[in-house]
Amino acid sequence: MKFLRVFLLGCAALLLTSQTLVQAQQEPFYQGKTIKVVVGFTSGGFYDRWSRLLARFVPKYLPGAPEMIVQNMPGAGGLIAANHVYNVAQPDGLTVGMTSYGMYLDQMVGRKEVQYDVRKFHWIGSPEKSDVLMYMRSDAPYKSIEDIRTASTPPKCGSTGTAGTDYILARLLEDTLNAKIDTVLGYPGGSEIDLAVEKGEVQCRGLTAAPFFGREPFISWRKRNFVNVLLYGGLKRDPRIPDTPTIYEIFDKLNTPEESRRVADVILRGGDFGRPWVMPPATPPEVVKTMRAAYAKAMTDSTLLDEAKQTKLDVEYVPGEELQKLAEKMMSQPPGVVQRVKTLLGKK
Repeated sequence: MKFLRVFLLGCAALLLTSQTLVQAQQEPFYQGKTIKVVVGFTSGGFYDRWSRLLARFVPKYLPGAPEMIVQNMPGAGGLIAANHVYNVAQPDGLTVGMTSYGMYLDQMVGRKEVQYDVRKFHWIGSPEKSDVLMYMRSDAPYKSIEDIRTASTPPKCGSTGTAGTDYILARLLEDTLNAKIDTVLGYPGGSEIDLAVEKGEVQCRGLTAAPFFGREPFISWRKRNFVNVLLYGGLKRDPRIPDTPTIYEIFDKLNTPEESRRVADVILRGGDFGRPWVMPPATPPEVVKTMRAAYAKAMTDSTLLDEAKQTKLDVEYVPGEELQKLAEKMMSQPPGVVQRVKTLLGKK
């Protein structure tokens, strides 16, 4: 009888343990958890605005409806945040990073500060693609790219860092069009550069088109003709600035060599990364799959799309799988192209 009693108690304990395990397995992974979104730029810019909008909608489509909070980690054009997500953040599905679309270029040229491999990030998605432009204060003596090419004193453009759109575009113009630009590095974010332009510390900035058409101070600037757009990086002219030539038109006019055009295309078409979310390399595949699916559903949410439209956020969703392939493509360039990009961005 004693043996039977012990046996029955053992069976009951085993059954209780099994039930507990089944119950735990049935609980959604994200239930009761908080996800941190690390944004590599200061608050108020489009990286920050997109992440805060997505942080309100993506949890709706994650099992367990977790909380999402946004943490700004500005510096070096998003490189500090990229290093953090890659090396410091735990791969437990509770950290997402929004990094600069140009971070693959810092890796390509071999900058010592880079502590990541863009091919090993798990790419979740991007809400848009990003063509670039360059604006100049209207009272500056540079009314066209040709004016910069022939100037005895180059204009001063602000930049967040070597991975920032502003820095990359300036180096590209110097290399392919011989348009010398004096780049002032170290601004924590785009808003700080725009303030410096207003103060007269710098005269110009390169940035993606979406914020230029979608937020202050640009809306007011355009109304009072405070700045001119000298160049657009898209394949075709933007109808909102119909008098602004594309860089490809300028290439045609100046008979720019084919090799220079190819290098420019590698850099400018990288804007197809847009404003991406990534997760740390060792994040479990099933968690990545869940996050990608929730992100994709959020990007079809009518309320999100309405808010994006009202706040002048351009929408062109890019799936994580497509971004993953793009990262591989960008890091698989021929040696000659890589060397040219290294030279262009100051790495011999």
